Order: sequence, then C-alpha cells, then structure tokens
Amino acid sequence: MKTIDTLIEDIHTLLETGINTSTVQNRDKIRDFAMEISSSVARQLGEGKREKMTSLRMSQIGKPDRQLWYELKSPVEPAPIDGQTKLKFIMGDILEALLILLTDLSGHKVTEQQKEVEIDGVKGHKDCRIDGTVVDIKSASSYAFKKFKEGTLHTDDPFGYIAQISGYAEAGKDEEAAFFAIDKSSGEMTVMKVEPIRMINAKQRIGKVKNFISSDIPPARCYPDEEDGKSGNRKLAIGCVYCPFKEDCWKDANGGRGLRKFQYSNGIRYLTQVGKVPDVKEVA
Repeated sequence: MKTIDTLIEDIHTLLETGINTSTVQNRDKIRDFAMEISSSVARQLGEGKREKMTSLRMSQIGKPDRQLWYELKSPVEPAPIDGQTKLKFIMGDILEALLILLTDLSGHKVTEQQKEVEIDGVKGHKDCRIDGTVVDIKSASSYAFKKFKEGTLHTDDPFGYIAQISGYAEAGKDEEAAFFAIDKSSGEMTVMKVEPIRMINAKQRIGKVKNFISSDIPPARCYPDEEDGKSGNRKLAIGCVYCPFKEDCWKDANGGRGLRKFQYSNGIRYLTQVGKVPDVKEVA
C-alpha cells in the first residue's frame, strides 16, 4: 500500500512514463476532473460582487482578528475582487483539481473529498485525505511555496493555513496532517507534514473569535505598514494587500486621504504614506 511519503515521486513517474487513458476507469477519472473544472470555472465566472460573510467558517479561524471582525461584524461591504485576482483564483482551482487527479492516477488513495467537519458549531470542508492523512491542497506563488517546501509556514502564515488544517485534524481526531502544495510558476510540488506541536487548539481559537466578534469595537490592526524601499514611502504588508476591507481599515492613511494605489508591473502597490510619488501610474 502506498503512503503519502512517495506521492511526489509517484506523480513524476506517472507523468514521465504515462498510463493507459483508454481504460474505463481512467477515462472516468479524467471525465470527473473535467467536470470539476467546468463546475469551478462556472462558479467563479458566475460570481458578481464579493458576498459578505454571515457566519464563521473553519477556513477563517486562522485569519487575523481585525480582518475577521470586519468580515463578520462590520457593516462595511467588502471590496470587489479585481479581474487579475479572480483569474488567480480560477487558475488555483484548476491546479488543485489536477493534483487530485494525478494523485489518484498514480495509485494513491484519495478519500473524504470536501467532507464537512464541525467544531462548536463552526463548519468547514476539508480538501481530502490522501493515504489516510488529512490533506489541504494549495497552489502558491514561488515565494509562498518556499514556506511549504522548507516547512517554515508556521513562522509566516498571513492567511491562517495552519489554524485551518488544525481544525480539520482536530475535528477528525487526527494527530497529523499535511499540505500538498504546488508552485504555480515552476510546477514544483511538495508535501509539508504538520505535526501536533505545530497545530493550534482549534476549539480554543473558535472561543476567542466568538468573544471578540461580540464586541462593537474592532481589534487592533493585524499588521503594521512597511517601508517601501528607501523612498520614504510606506506600503501595506502582504497580509493586508489581499484583505477586502483594507480601504476602510486604513482610511486614516496619508493624513486622512486613505490608501493611494500605484500600478507596478507586478500588481498594485498600496501606499499608506507617500514621501516621494512613484514614477508609475496612480489608479483610483
């Protein structure tokens, strides 16, 4: 019986040697993959503005306190998802479905896909189990992938992935879990195991979240702003960049003017303080 320890090696072997795609079983697996992709793309394209969250989900519990407060308590509507970010989400869904297919075709056992779990009324859906191990699948930038590859995610986890997988493991009484990640740029894959010492107590975290959500005053900001090189400018930390409530949260930036946004080649940079106007286009 195969184990998750040989997953990457076995997928590489599958891709290098090929398989018989004409068998009924393999045709069915590839068809199911195509249907999953079709459903995911249709869902992403069919979504309009970002819907405000109305209840706490397992995937949220690791997010910073203030962001969670905004998501669940603030009357402010979340900012819409821009086209570039939406495209990244679609590409991520496709890659993650592909990893499931390759895992299955390489002879590893995939079970409990999107199985619902619950702790103290907070529900979530784990990605799957691979060879009996609770697994969360992530497509990542080269920068983020490095944290999975080197096992350092617990030291820099702005999206709360460790807390999320801790909840899945705790709900299933699992002592170990793993991330199966792929670098979106290079195609490199890695499996990062998460031992009990790296997990959080999900039940306690849920209790804390419920406590501060009951307040009408938001918690302190999640992250301080950062220096933007030697220009004298300051910018949002990466944990704030993808937050849909950053505009309201930082409305006091730039002397009360709010965030200023500049279009760089690698995306929009959000400045909280402008000492020197960048030599790129400022966007509304």
